[in-house]
Amino acid sequence: MGNAQDKPPGSGGGGGRSDQAAAGSGTRSRGGGGAEKPHRAPGKGVVNGSQRENSPAGGQQRQDSPAVDTSYLDAPAGALPPHLARLKNAGNHLFKNGQFGDALEKYTQAIDGCAEAGIDSPEDLGILYSNRAACFLKDGNSTECIQDCTKALELQPFSLKPLLRRAMAYETLERYKKAYVDYKTVLQVDTGVQSARDSVHRITKMLIDEEGPQWRENLPEIPTVPLSVQLEHRDKPVSAEVAQARAARAAQGEATKKEARFTLLKREGNDLVKKGTFQKAMEKYTECLALKPEECALYTNRSICFLKLNRFEEAKQDCDSALQLEPGNKKAFYRRALAYKGLQDYLSASSDLQEVLQLDPNVREAELELEEVTGLLRQSLMDSTAHTPRV
Repeated sequence: MGNAQDKPPGSGGGGGRSDQAAAGSGTRSRGGGGAEKPHRAPGKGVVNGSQRENSPAGGQQRQDSPAVDTSYLDAPAGALPPHLARLKNAGNHLFKNGQFGDALEKYTQAIDGCAEAGIDSPEDLGILYSNRAACFLKDGNSTECIQDCTKALELQPFSLKPLLRRAMAYETLERYKKAYVDYKTVLQVDTGVQSARDSVHRITKMLIDEEGPQWRENLPEIPTVPLSVQLEHRDKPVSAEVAQARAARAAQGEATKKEARFTLLKREGNDLVKKGTFQKAMEKYTECLALKPEECALYTNRSICFLKLNRFEEAKQDCDSALQLEPGNKKAFYRRALAYKGLQDYLSASSDLQEVLQLDPNVREAELELEEVTGLLRQSLMDSTAHTPRV
């Protein structure tokens, strides 16, 4: 994952396990009382006298199971030597699969390994602390998350992910002023982090409610992010994961705008129909259909406008479209019958009105229209007979 994913605090696959300081190392490891391994029963860990090989995720892999792709373990990981890079990559893989407690162990081993090997790479250590902080956050351990984020920020000041994770942890602990400061710092680095924007708005409202108009006076100082840091962040190549997340947010935003515009246009169309302004109402429904061409009600609504404007063929076509989407739509059958009546196709009008009454025998308007259409059909047949020359 490069850096562990940014998500709000929640429960994860490693929930319920405590984190203790590893004796003599100054770093943390999971577990309640030491590194002692549980005793394996004979035959469970050994096959034909040899112990089963451990899987990269720390569990046991059966010999008869399909081969697991572990090529991700050998991916480059900054300046870390291969054995530490494998630990980091294993942690990333476990995190992506929701195994936050196991991922935490891998990051801890990598951090300890850096200390033992004398590796002093601020960027790599900062990422390891930030990733482990993400695991703590997922496991609901906000205090440990804050400590690891602070270490990551000491190594790499104004690094975006540990700032954002620490802000989330502060907010979980209801330390809203500190959370506000970190969220505002995040937005200095990258104004496009929507989660930080939303959180700033939410916390601002909360602090105003609690402390009134003077709430800003009680805030800790918000650090000023140097322009060089802002430019460096802006020029960083975007990872595929980040690009995908941004594209998803953009698509969601576009969908929200589209839905809002659709709702407004439809409401305006309905209001115009009530006022008898059918030409303008028809135009509104046409705009709606450009946004949602599969919305059946739009066709039946626009058909009313066409009927009132004596555009019977277009009214019929809209009812046809509605019936393709909803074959049992009473309104579409009724309004198409009116369109057929306008087109003087009384037989088709009669057929549609009978369909309406078959679907709902209580539609009084359809009964009255059927009586009138039947009379018109009879009259048209008589007129046709009268004008037919006798042989």
